[in-house]
Amino acid sequence: MISISELRKEYTQASLNTTDVQADPLVQFEQWLKEAVDAQALEPTAMTLSTVGRDGRPAGRIVLLKGIEDGGFVFYTNYQSRKGVELDEHAACALTFFWPELERQVRVEGFAARVAEEKSVAYYQSRPLGSQVSAWASPQSAVIGSREILEERVKEIQNRFKGLDKLPKPKQWGGFLVTPVAMEFWQGRPSRLHDRLVYRLQPSKQWAVERLAP
Repeated sequence: MISISELRKEYTQASLNTTDVQADPLVQFEQWLKEAVDAQALEPTAMTLSTVGRDGRPAGRIVLLKGIEDGGFVFYTNYQSRKGVELDEHAACALTFFWPELERQVRVEGFAARVAEEKSVAYYQSRPLGSQVSAWASPQSAVIGSREILEERVKEIQNRFKGLDKLPKPKQWGGFLVTPVAMEFWQGRPSRLHDRLVYRLQPSKQWAVERLAP
């Protein structure tokens, strides 16, 4: 068995300096995201969403970024899921992107709010029909007795909306916009002396950039 403590990788692809980055971290993020897409990263829009529960315990899960707009990051979910409930009750959250193909990571700290209902409807009805059905069928995060329960619910929804290719959006489904107050860009470097640049939003609404020790 391989010893986990002996697993290592040297990062050598690139460097990151304050003189090289954009003044706006969202513009910098879009540049890095495009480079991840161009590099054919496996899931370039996948991000770990971390929330805080009523008991103060954090929880993380992977969700997909669906837009960079209105000064933040947009994703969609079931509002009755654990993450949806936690974000409604405690807006502070974090996002983490990791693109190993480019030896890069981005961390986002910010606050989440529901997007406008019409935006959620428009995105929901642009999804593949199967995804629209799933949003109706799945009581996300609830305990269920078996896989068969889900499959029966799918059949029920398919019969209810038979012949439609755009379903009405479920009330419990929609988007969140995460507005950042801090963003850190991480570039892997040799010997664990990684480059880390952090943007912090100032009271003036301008962004300040600083280098962090690895």
